[in-house]
Amino acid sequence: MPFWVDACRFAENAWFIKQREEGQGGRPVSDIVRDVFACADGCIMSAKKDGLANIGGFVAMRSRELFERLKNKLVIIEGFPTYGGLAGRDLEAIARGSARSSTRATSRSGSDRSAASATGSRRGIPIVRPVGGHAVYVDAKAFLPHIPPPRFPGQSLVVELYREGAVRGVEIGPSCSAAEGEAPGEEIPSTMELVRLAVPEGVSTRTRTSRTSPTFWKRSATARSAWPGSESSGRRGSCGTSPRSSRPPDGDCAGLVPSR
Repeated sequence: MPFWVDACRFAENAWFIKQREEGQGGRPVSDIVRDVFACADGCIMSAKKDGLANIGGFVAMRSRELFERLKNKLVIIEGFPTYGGLAGRDLEAIARGSARSSTRATSRSGSDRSAASATGSRRGIPIVRPVGGHAVYVDAKAFLPHIPPPRFPGQSLVVELYREGAVRGVEIGPSCSAAEGEAPGEEIPSTMELVRLAVPEGVSTRTRTSRTSPTFWKRSATARSAWPGSESSGRRGSCGTSPRSSRPPDGDCAGLVPSR
């Protein structure tokens, strides 16, 4: 069976191998990266992650025959390879960014930044463990237990964080993993209600952390039990929401109303 690597976080994963697997602690991250790819038949790379580029990616493979098949398929979905592709500056950004991510310092700083962000858990902020290298995931269902899944606790937390401290997160839950039931319009609630707080590369970690953690703490210390939740209409991914200043007088827990 062919072995393919999702390479978008190749350096981060190599750093965790270095940190957690026996016998790997003294090796450079770049050597571990080479060993992983030496075992692979191919890889798919989104360069916006460990490539540290703002656009682009690539597919690489050992099989010449598969390469020719994919190149022919490319004509249908993208165009002829001779049309160009990425600009030279973006190709250089991917090359330089990938090399930078493979250094010990960069990979370690990414892990350390997320560990620093996770210190908020000491203040009662429920997070998913073990903590990843590039992001912290907050369990919105545990953080806002009074908001039922149909009222989107994850999305409600995302909105409040931005309103309170201009901290941008993203909900990982119903918007991307809810299933449709048998009845028309019926949705099966997602098992996850998470908020993803990614740590950007190349910015001051302490500055980000010093703002994010107190923002959570301030919202925790206030009456977060009064947060009313959210509501939505329309199909997932195609509806908008706008904030409502207070809880509806009838006691309903809809705090955001759809805007078209």
